[in-house]
Amino acid sequence: MTQTQELPETGEIVLATITKLTDHGAYVTLDEYDNMQGFLHVSEIAPGWVRSVNKFVREGEKKVLLVKKVNPGRSEIDLSLKQVSKEQQKKKLLEVKRVEKGKTLLDAVKTTAGLSDIDIDKLEDIIFSKYDFVYDAFLNVATNGIEMLDELKLPKKTSSAIQEVSSKIKPPSVEIRGICELTCGKSDGVEVIKNAILDSIGDQKSRISATYIGAPKYRLSITGPDFKTAERMLKPVLDKIQKVIEKSNGTFSFTREESKKTREG
Repeated sequence: MTQTQELPETGEIVLATITKLTDHGAYVTLDEYDNMQGFLHVSEIAPGWVRSVNKFVREGEKKVLLVKKVNPGRSEIDLSLKQVSKEQQKKKLLEVKRVEKGKTLLDAVKTTAGLSDIDIDKLEDIIFSKYDFVYDAFLNVATNGIEMLDELKLPKKTSSAIQEVSSKIKPPSVEIRGICELTCGKSDGVEVIKNAILDSIGDQKSRISATYIGAPKYRLSITGPDFKTAERMLKPVLDKIQKVIEKSNGTFSFTREESKKTREG
């Protein structure tokens, strides 16, 4: 009995590889559907009149496309490039990257724990019961510890392998920075300022750092998993510094610098 090939749905965003160009458009294969063939008509390549197809797409190139029409009986897939927004394209490419990372991590677990293909398929199904992407499960372990997968009730050997593989992932982080300009007219003003900064940071030295640039400037740097969290960490630090400095008849100002985002790895 021949198994029916899964088809994409109308309106779905897919990743495709351009295989052949014609005057009327381009033939493609759908990367996520066993290289099923689809067609990108010239009228769906770009807004307006397209004089030459190869100015917009090239053979071997990968493109994020929208599924316009599906004919199950003949397995015909009509696609569109011009109807895909930049945001949809970006989101799809990130999803594809996550899927690829997940496969690489499962391969590493397979090797580390000596698991079979069937074991890995079962593990993948178990992870999908809680996570949208395999990579997200490993990232959660890298960030918060193997206990995050306790409810999946994985065999000890598998769990240990996941922990080992996840330890090599660098969780994403962001850094927000700014310059504090602080003055204090007291005779021990420098000590007042120094203590105000150190007390405001407290036990968060792994996430928050202060660097002396030159009187009256100090740079504060906050590292967090995302901008919202980093901002939430910054506010009480600034409030505490300002309160101490102004109580000592000093002056306080804070100027934001450009924020940075690190890549997941």
